[in-house]
Amino acid sequence: MKNVTQEWTHSLPMMQQTVLLTAVRGPDGLPKYAGCKMLLRWYRRCLLLSALDGKVLTDPWDANGGSFTGPSLKHTLDVDWEEGMNAIVADYLRSLDAIPHHFQLHLMHAVEVVGYKHPDQRVRTWWRGVYDRLVNDMHLHPETEDEMDERLGDTRAGWLRRADSATTA
Repeated sequence: MKNVTQEWTHSLPMMQQTVLLTAVRGPDGLPKYAGCKMLLRWYRRCLLLSALDGKVLTDPWDANGGSFTGPSLKHTLDVDWEEGMNAIVADYLRSLDAIPHHFQLHLMHAVEVVGYKHPDQRVRTWWRGVYDRLVNDMHLHPETEDEMDERLGDTRAGWLRRADSATTA
């Protein structure tokens, strides 16, 4: 039996793995090719193996992956994938009023994990920038990696330090 997640996720605390999985499925009610869904395709490629061939898809424009982990962009020689994906993030941010807040929070926290833990520095740096954009859009300050590790480090005490008493019963 194979794992569906990439090898790098297997060494993360269980809480961080769970956060990654909560954002894999996008919100209902949005068009299949909306910015949110294109962003999710690239997100999925960064943590899941391609179900069609079991491979890691390392950029957002490789033609493999079916529709769930399919390409987010068309490859062009004059544009880095970061530039194309940044435009998709901008589209996502402009459409936040149509996206359930609950999903937005799941995605923001999942992107944070990828932005701190992905093994490829280029991918990690890009997702860390997305996390900063999502946090800044909500007029909040980003967590440090140490703060995230404490909150999502598989201890109840670490998680409770940042939780509200109304949600910990």
